[in-house]
Amino acid sequence: MTPLFIGGLGMSEVLVIALVVLLFFGGKKIPELMKGLGKGVRSFKEGMNNVEKEIEEIKDTEQKQ
Repeated sequence: MTPLFIGGLGMSEVLVIALVVLLFFGGKKIPELMKGLGKGVRSFKEGMNNVEKEIEEIKDTEQKQ
């Protein structure tokens, strides 16, 4: 089977993981978990953008001097 993801996880492994998550957390908790995951990813991206902006500002101030 061809790996789908980095690390060599195939479709069957992904399905087993999804089934375990569904059984462990239940159907009602999964949307809440995904919402939290989405907020975390968004926060991470905003942090990365802020770091990039700060680096650009530092480069600009160094070039002006």
